Amino acid sequence: MEKYIQAPLDEETIKNLRAGDFVYITGTIYTARDAAHKRMSEALAAGGALPIELKNNIIYYMGPSPAREGRAIGSAGPTTSGRMDRYTPALLDIGLKGMIGKGKRSGEVKEAMVRNGCVYFAAIGGAGALLSKAIKKSEVIAYEDLGTEAVRRLEVEDFPVIVVMDADGNDLYERAAE
Repeated sequence: MEKYIQAPLDEETIKNLRAGDFVYITGTIYTARDAAHKRMSEALAAGGALPIELKNNIIYYMGPSPAREGRAIGSAGPTTSGRMDRYTPALLDIGLKGMIGKGKRSGEVKEAMVRNGCVYFAAIGGAGALLSKAIKKSEVIAYEDLGTEAVRRLEVEDFPVIVVMDADGNDLYERAAE
């Protein structure tokens, strides 16, 4: 089923998403990859604050290429989500509601998603140039020293993704393998 949703997410939207749904996201999402996740994890462990409010937000596992003239961002394809799995349950427990990436997630992430009512979306790998067209604004907001792995705030319009795992734990990857 095709659905159009707004980010940040709300419980009703999450509850109505099912594994296999084609979704177009409009609103604000954030980027963070391995190095940014490590820093956020270290900040939490030290009792510090995070550079972004996670409550109801979506993190896109992506490190863009430089923007071409007239564009908000360069190629913006997803990275492998499993690299963030050791950090993800703690972020879900404090309010993160959605993630965009590619590939399977660990059992611990799946458990945390169901426990917290979260959703995991896949963006199509290899289509970074196409995906970048849905990004209308990009701004580095934290960890600028990390370059492409800095945390960015993105304004997106009809950003295309597929629900891979819904809040009930239904997993499209597992279903497809049957």
